[in-house]
Amino acid sequence: MRPVYFDRYPTIHFERDAQGILLMRLHTNGGPVVYASQNHSDWCAAFYEVGADRDNQVVILTGTGDAFINRFGWDKPNSGPADWDVIYWEGRRMLRNLLDIEVPVIGAVNGPATIHAELAVLSDITLAASTATFQDKPHIPFGTVPGDGVHVVWQELLGINRGRYFLLTGQKLSAQQALELGVVNEVLPPEQLLPRAYELARQLAALPPLTRRYSRVALTHRMKRLMDEALGYGLALEGLAALDTLRPPGANESGGNSK
Repeated sequence: MRPVYFDRYPTIHFERDAQGILLMRLHTNGGPVVYASQNHSDWCAAFYEVGADRDNQVVILTGTGDAFINRFGWDKPNSGPADWDVIYWEGRRMLRNLLDIEVPVIGAVNGPATIHAELAVLSDITLAASTATFQDKPHIPFGTVPGDGVHVVWQELLGINRGRYFLLTGQKLSAQQALELGVVNEVLPPEQLLPRAYELARQLAALPPLTRRYSRVALTHRMKRLMDEALGYGLALEGLAALDTLRPPGANESGGNSK
């Protein structure tokens, strides 16, 4: 029977085969993701439902077309605390819900991942097409604090000094650089990306069920702890700085209008 949630999220396409290998393909209107509020909301809730569905044995997370996530289309205001609270609420849960999926997750980065690349690189196994690039474009390059979990992920993957450099300079890594730095595990021609992901998924799906599930639990424990320690605080700092940046011209330091 097709799970109800397969049809619940307009920005995610789901497919599941007889072995329980679930493909989650992120998209916007069937094409590459144009990152907007609907994507953010869908990811937060869908990761929870995927994790709660015990018929899922392995998850493959990928994008659509020639990009993983590389374009903006944000469509909601962030001009006050109530606006930011929605992002804060979803942001605290989104990465935790992803990490709480208790089966192996394979990231298949099908092209540039310059927005929310952490969704893919948090996978247990991360594959990249040779056309992929990695960057944190939405934060420092746009004058925003990198506090939505990227501050945890990239320092953990790249090391403290390289991670801070990556975030503070808007550095872009090629697929080969990402491989050499340990961010991804394999680089493949684009046409070989999903076949290789399924090959690895079938290998993992053949493991005894509790071995497969509990291995994921054991291997994500450290990252969950780091997220619990730093994610909420980082989002609060990001929101505070964003609201300051968006203050109307002429507003004084106390929040009133200068005369």
